[in-house]
Amino acid sequence: MGRGRGGSRTQRRHFRQNRENVWKRTKPDPSSENPTENNGGDPSWQPFATQSLAFEEYYKEQGIVAPEEWDLFMEFLRKPLPAAFRINSSSQFCSDIRTQLESDFMISLQSEVSEGGEPQPITPLAWYPQNLAWHSNFSRMQLRKNQTLERFHEFLKLENEIGNITRQEAVSMVPPLFLDVRPEHFILDMCAAPGSKTFQLLEIIHRSTKPGLLPDGLVVANDLDVQRCNLLIHQTKRMCTANLIVTNHEAQHFPGCRSNKKSSIAPEIGTELEPPISQLLFDRVLCDVPCSGDGTLRKAPDIWRKWHSGHGNGLHALQVQIAMRGLSLLKVGGRMVYSTCSMNPVENEAVVGEILRKCGGSVELIDVSSELPQLVRRPGLKRWKVRDKGKWLASFKDVGKYRTNAIGPGMFPSGRNLARSMDHTGSMEQDEKHENGEDENIVEVLQSSEDAVISDNEEVSPFPLERCMRIVPHDQNGGAFFIAVLHKHSPLPANQGTANHLEGDLCSTINEQIINLPTQDTENTNGLLASLADDTDETITEAPSEAELIEGEQDGVTLELDTSGKSEENGSEANQVPDDGEADPKKTRGKRKQLQGKWKGVDPVVFFKDEAVINAIKTFYGIDESFPFNGHLVTRNSDTNHVKRIYYVSKPVKDVLELNFSVGEQLKITSIGLKMFERQTASVASCAPCAFRISSEGLPLILPYITIQILYASPVDFKHILQYKSIKFSDFVDAEFGAKASGLMLGCCVLVLSKDGKSTLDPIQVDESTIAIGCWKGKNSLSVMVTALDCQELLERLLMRIETGNGNLDSKDEASDGKVDVDMKDMEKNGDKESTTVATEG
Repeated sequence: MGRGRGGSRTQRRHFRQNRENVWKRTKPDPSSENPTENNGGDPSWQPFATQSLAFEEYYKEQGIVAPEEWDLFMEFLRKPLPAAFRINSSSQFCSDIRTQLESDFMISLQSEVSEGGEPQPITPLAWYPQNLAWHSNFSRMQLRKNQTLERFHEFLKLENEIGNITRQEAVSMVPPLFLDVRPEHFILDMCAAPGSKTFQLLEIIHRSTKPGLLPDGLVVANDLDVQRCNLLIHQTKRMCTANLIVTNHEAQHFPGCRSNKKSSIAPEIGTELEPPISQLLFDRVLCDVPCSGDGTLRKAPDIWRKWHSGHGNGLHALQVQIAMRGLSLLKVGGRMVYSTCSMNPVENEAVVGEILRKCGGSVELIDVSSELPQLVRRPGLKRWKVRDKGKWLASFKDVGKYRTNAIGPGMFPSGRNLARSMDHTGSMEQDEKHENGEDENIVEVLQSSEDAVISDNEEVSPFPLERCMRIVPHDQNGGAFFIAVLHKHSPLPANQGTANHLEGDLCSTINEQIINLPTQDTENTNGLLASLADDTDETITEAPSEAELIEGEQDGVTLELDTSGKSEENGSEANQVPDDGEADPKKTRGKRKQLQGKWKGVDPVVFFKDEAVINAIKTFYGIDESFPFNGHLVTRNSDTNHVKRIYYVSKPVKDVLELNFSVGEQLKITSIGLKMFERQTASVASCAPCAFRISSEGLPLILPYITIQILYASPVDFKHILQYKSIKFSDFVDAEFGAKASGLMLGCCVLVLSKDGKSTLDPIQVDESTIAIGCWKGKNSLSVMVTALDCQELLERLLMRIETGNGNLDSKDEASDGKVDVDMKDMEKNGDKESTTVATEG
């Protein structure tokens, strides 16, 4: 109540009686040892309940752990989840951070918490390659509240914000490792938010890439919810990659972008007559579907009171649809990982069994028990039951006739009655066609359901579901997870997209709700069912309708509101072939300056081809001709005269963009490319020969190709400019360096840390260890153009390298500090005002 346009709203007069605010609780005292005292003096305060009789009854009956392990299983579920994090393997400071953890924090934390503490406060995860993932024996709450852990906690916060590490649940790191990703792969992350697995996939494809080069693969990260897409963009932005596309679609209707003819707009998007690829298919698909999320009980204890066996039943059909769509987008010979953070076999083994049943012999559940041998995992279940309305159902024949719209045969181990139900609805014929057009009788495929073993009135699956993996909390002191690895041997049967009667009823219900919304597009299917789950890192909550999002988007979000008044036609994305999205300038003139793309609420993606601007950038920075510019620059503004940011995309992303244009912009792209150039808006920038500065995100990629506006500083001067943010040319320790800096053109420049400890005029060889930052050359001074966090991180890393690499630097540094301090005070009074302004803007 009170949120609608016409609803009532709470007024100030309602609080005149000074009623108690029951929602606001006093902050608990972190020093209190007794949890009952951390209630702010409220005797009615109670911690989250960590038990559920329904939960225990359900999983005891399903037999997910042996009876003798049950008490230990429940004991670990009630404990807080220990914190875990992963080092970004593509970061230039990867080895430095790993060394700091091994040589510093493992020792210091051991001594600080030795009394009654854990024997090993932090340890690398034995099953994760190269000691890149770490497990802490402290929960997130302990890290925040324990004073002895403050330095370690600040280290985690800073490195996570910079992008050098990612804080992520340990079991959540597992699925990408089983995808067997290589740098040239096209990868689809179907339900990607909040983005930790997407970040992990990007790390893998960038791992062996040299400076100035990009991998031949890409990652398409998709999520249904617009707000969660923004969270996904924020998470992956730390990676600084040109090989990522973020989309906003229903996963089960993700567009395939099949091009059947040459593009009529090819001259507008490039020099080629047709896109290099004719359909968007992927080498690897990560299908981490929406689920009930009871595997995350340790970090989301509120799930205990909400838990219900019906949650998994309600999500089963959606999970099957998403997985089948993922397989249809997978190339023959490709690999898909299906995963959930649920322990429910109806969401796990039942979905995998249904996939294998639908796909016949075209898809195989592969055995990966030899991979990651140190990861403790358990085989999948081959028998389970379904619970509905308080009753246990052993097979589909036990389902009441009024419950067949909610409980389908695919939820049971054998899938029995599946063929009969399909024949009854007329959705399956004796002779069907494969994706490649060949005829094949698929009745034999369904015959496998008849081979299921019936024992004691319980069904046993005919498929090798023991090849699935179950991870339970007490094996490795983590969360619970389910993983299945599938290999596609041949095209799917032609009926692979046909829904059974349960899925059809589900889709009908969802579509009816969508049609009843006046301006809603079909982007909300997942959210209607995902309200069954909690909003944790691995589950999604009920997504607002797209109409609500368009009307109520917050200021500053990535997706911009479309005010042009143009409405889109209703219809499913899967069946709809949109137009090319080109708006008529005559019709839109006077309504708004920026033209919108095909998708409402999303800025268009436009290839940037303003030769005057591009040539000015090339000339100003002396960018080598070997750097590929043509067709790789995009912007999110149709009005190229008012472009603020220019993004760079890799060759594979460029190919996908051209394909998307050729099929009428079927992909709803919310984020794409790497921010390379940004228009400088400060008043002093009007005097600069080039209006665009190089962004911090794009600098590592273009650095090897810059020949002008580049300086090579000694460690002392590099340290000083990080400390003081702006320094006059005459105040640099190396006078020759100051003279060189004053001779640069007004505008953006690049400052590189010299490797031999001295400033140099000659270019140096750029490699993985090269440290560089963007600066602004003003009339009298040089100012940094990086964030305060980046300055802090670089300064700490630089000091660590100085301590180990140059013993004479400290005395030199101390001798110069006083001079700089005096000059900085003078600068605050009389200094280079415009340079300081630019520095704060950067």
